[in-house]
Amino acid sequence: MFGTLLDADALIRDAHALGLRIIVDLVPNHSSDQHEWFKRALAEGPGSPLRERYHFRPGKGANGELPPNDWESIFGGPAWTRVTEPDGTPGEWYLHLFAPEQPDFNWEHPAVGDEFRSILRFWLDMGVDGFRIDVAHGLVKAEGLPDLGSHEQLKLLGNDVMPFFDQDGVHEIYRQWRRILDEYSGERIFVAEAWTPTVERTAHYVRPDELHQAFNFQYLSTHWDAREMREVIDRTLEAMRPVGAPATWVLSNHDVTRHATRFANPPGLGTQIRLAGDRELGLRRARAATLLMLALPGSAYVYQGEELGLPDVVDLPDEVRQDPAYFRGAGQDGFRDGCRVPIPWTRTGPSYGFGGGGSWLPQPDSWGELSVEAQAGVPGSTLELYRAALAARRAHPDLGAGDAVEWLRAPEGVLAFRRGEFVCVANTTGESVALPAYGRLLLASGEVTEADGEAKVPADTTVWWTTATD
Repeated sequence: MFGTLLDADALIRDAHALGLRIIVDLVPNHSSDQHEWFKRALAEGPGSPLRERYHFRPGKGANGELPPNDWESIFGGPAWTRVTEPDGTPGEWYLHLFAPEQPDFNWEHPAVGDEFRSILRFWLDMGVDGFRIDVAHGLVKAEGLPDLGSHEQLKLLGNDVMPFFDQDGVHEIYRQWRRILDEYSGERIFVAEAWTPTVERTAHYVRPDELHQAFNFQYLSTHWDAREMREVIDRTLEAMRPVGAPATWVLSNHDVTRHATRFANPPGLGTQIRLAGDRELGLRRARAATLLMLALPGSAYVYQGEELGLPDVVDLPDEVRQDPAYFRGAGQDGFRDGCRVPIPWTRTGPSYGFGGGGSWLPQPDSWGELSVEAQAGVPGSTLELYRAALAARRAHPDLGAGDAVEWLRAPEGVLAFRRGEFVCVANTTGESVALPAYGRLLLASGEVTEADGEAKVPADTTVWWTTATD
């Protein structure tokens, strides 16, 4: 579907020639049910050595009709599916924390570790610059696969302690992987998608002999609230400092409602919102949140389309929905489809320039005016705000570097901090505030007025100043 290995080789070479780097998405928690290992495991029946590479178990009940334990799938319903054995009888159950088409590997089996070490070397030999590790917290399950017990319906992005997530055994796997990566010359990186109960637990994944970075989902889950954001920023910097890893900041990804829509709705709805909300308010806050994120020390991750200010598509027809959660139900409604609609490049044309024909999810008719073509070169557009912010971040060494911020006194609901010759102020309130003009205005997400050494910062606006004279 996506091309051949020759295409991949050409992509890597062309990207490197342009000064770009390629990070491959690696999925070590599960395989497809169409993987040769799993198909052979089904065909060979109980006792097959291939079944030991997954979590096959006999069921409970008089005839094995009940799942082996009470674990629930992230997408709703039991985390177990019963197979029909080669002789046609109901048989064992296999574990899948996600969709039934995604059986979980058993990382206690040495063949699984051997295979993934081989996969790492294969792609590194092709010249990739690193890996984003999918479900990095999910590989190792608690010994004996104990029941979860009384617990409310598992949520997709829940941060509770679970017997199948964030087990200490995952860290030995990543130490082995790090040794492999370090065999290769050049700058290469592991990035963990690790949903953990706390940012302190996330720091365990980025110790010096393990992975390099981990997405900061605690920050992503934070509301547009100054006090709450300051607490997460402080805890993140404090947690990462002892392990020597850079903090990371992220506002949107493929599993959560885009922040332009999250911030358009009242707080408390979480990251799984299917309401359009106040579009103008959401975009204003999203732009401000972006400048705040890009002013923090560490690495910032930008999800495709946020640079255009794209909202979630909350009214997709049922017949085009694809999120497995939509089909499994159990309290979820397939909200992730809304953030996965492909971005518009042109004002008109098939898929607004995304491809030659229709896209896998339809784009709204209004997206032509949100396209790259419509925003490029337009002062004040969200695309140009991102471009200016990223250019300033490269030009000013105080932005992005370091591991600390110097907080400044500010009114309630306002964040203000200094980093060398740079000052960032974020007004999260619904009213404009008057503040000192900390230097030369570098960039702002909204219209800021200055007079007599004072600046008027509008509601839901972030401002950058520099005290540098040149």
